[in-house]
Amino acid sequence: MNALAGRKIVIASHNAGKLREFADLMEPFGIEAKSAKDYGLPEPDETGTTFEENAYIKALAAATATGLPALSDDSGLCVDVLGGAPGVYTADWAQKPDGTRDFAMAMERTEKLMAEKGALDPARRTGRFVAVICLCMPDGTAEYFRGEAEGRLVWPPRGTDGFGYDPVFQPAGFDVTFGEMTAQEKHGWKPGQDTALSHRARAFQKFARAKLGSA
Repeated sequence: MNALAGRKIVIASHNAGKLREFADLMEPFGIEAKSAKDYGLPEPDETGTTFEENAYIKALAAATATGLPALSDDSGLCVDVLGGAPGVYTADWAQKPDGTRDFAMAMERTEKLMAEKGALDPARRTGRFVAVICLCMPDGTAEYFRGEAEGRLVWPPRGTDGFGYDPVFQPAGFDVTFGEMTAQEKHGWKPGQDTALSHRARAFQKFARAKLGSA
């Protein structure tokens, strides 16, 4: 199917950080992309238990509401010593009673639980960021593109770039965190290159190759 006929697409997210990253990734392709927030769409309840399920919920809601192809992302941090938590509940761990999100609080909670497990040695602080991109058509058909970035968690947080848990995640092979990288360094990918670094960039690379004709 020609998923991007007309080259208009809805980014099914209200997350400012994700929207910035999608804008950076899509810029080389000249796609006209607007967010669900631009269309005044509400945020659907993410009731899935997998990244794929939650990505589909968001993309389907935006696609059916606008009649346009919708691209969504569900992502999270999976810490090995915590049995893969917070996983699909990564954003929920940052939720405050007033409905706002505090990722400094979420990072502290993660560190506290890791400390309770005795995960002080770097070898026991491994984990990965996972991102699943869902491309959904107004008729409900969907395709999925998954990306993962391996690394380890550091403490205290380092860096003020990025968003979410970026300041405590040091990708494998690097001595800086995502929070200490520029957006370009974090993505680590351009069309025609095979050097994607972040989980979202790796998922987007697969999407771009399948749907945008990128090398």
